[in-house]
Amino acid sequence: MLEVLSMVHLQIVSFILLVSLSIALGYLAGKHRKRASENCGEALVRRFLAAYCQDREAHLLNNITLRLHDGSTTQIDHILITTKGIFVIETKHYKGWIFSNENSKSWSRILYYNKFRFQNPIHQNYKHVKAVQMTLDFIDPRYIHNIVVFSGSPVFKTSKPHNVFYLGELIPAIEQYSEGILTLNRVQFCIGRLEYIRM
Repeated sequence: MLEVLSMVHLQIVSFILLVSLSIALGYLAGKHRKRASENCGEALVRRFLAAYCQDREAHLLNNITLRLHDGSTTQIDHILITTKGIFVIETKHYKGWIFSNENSKSWSRILYYNKFRFQNPIHQNYKHVKAVQMTLDFIDPRYIHNIVVFSGSPVFKTSKPHNVFYLGELIPAIEQYSEGILTLNRVQFCIGRLEYIRM
């Protein structure tokens, strides 16, 4: 009888361990898929911006981590430094319908009848912009721009805020800014400061 109870106990423990392992593996696989998706979007934007920089007085920094006033850090997808100004760019690689409001804390995405909420990327990128402004405190804040770009194949079902773009709209949006806002010497100084400060 004791032997039978031990076998049952062993089977229950084995089952619990198997279920726990399956849940953990599923969670890790989901995180990996999300990270791969985000990296895919960032890679697309990086390629677009790197091509843009080739024939211009422009420089691109990717995956920059800067320190904030409170000692915490923030990771920035892309910083494009040009004579047109400095563009702090947040990338979102999403599919589905996007419902946005510039002033809301969160936006919604609908994909295959499933609704997901995500942080308003304009607000998310605002923290990045403030970190860049703090680092480049010698640049007029008007010339440091908050840009959000959506790669993937999203469809905005509400009007897009003025500084939010599809990937194909990003370069034309940057080109609309006036040339000569920053001198070439100032551009190079900004690059040096960011490279030196980045973590």
